[in-house]
Amino acid sequence: MERKALRLAHNPVAEALGDERIGFEARAQQHDHVDLKIWLRLLACSTQIEKIIRQRLRSRFATTLPRFDYLAQLDRHPQGLRMKVLSSYLMVTGGNVTAVTDQLVKEGLVMRSEDPDDRRSFRVSLTDKGKREFAEMAGVHEQWLRELLAGLPKLQKDDLFDQLGRLRLHLARQPLSQDDEDSDPAPTPRRRKS
Repeated sequence: MERKALRLAHNPVAEALGDERIGFEARAQQHDHVDLKIWLRLLACSTQIEKIIRQRLRSRFATTLPRFDYLAQLDRHPQGLRMKVLSSYLMVTGGNVTAVTDQLVKEGLVMRSEDPDDRRSFRVSLTDKGKREFAEMAGVHEQWLRELLAGLPKLQKDDLFDQLGRLRLHLARQPLSQDDEDSDPAPTPRRRKS
């Protein structure tokens, strides 16, 4: 109880959220360095937004975030993508992309065609139905994000975006060892229950 009081006394966010909603930030203590606190806050915000978006996509469109991300990549590339390229954009295995592609083809949202540049490869692209359904989802998704970030004034959003961009560039310059690359496998989309 004493530890909780110490944490809450110096963290107005923790105090406002309480133990039920504090999430990853509960790990931070008053004496922890600011880098750890930033990491935990970024993780908490990202996780919280993702959880809300996942729930809303499931509830409103009966779809998953990985499927939405898949369709978003194809929407950004109207000429279609090779499955291997799509796999790398989504940071999942080729097998996962094949499974999701098979489902989306059956639903008429995606079509698979031979790649004119490499007959051994397939390209996937949105069908007209896929374009319509994704456009609706994307519009609602954008509204959700605006709602979720509405608590920040535009100047603060711009500043946060710039600062996170600098952080991304700094992180991109950090060397990865072979162990780092092998220790964290790419996330895989969850399969829908039949």
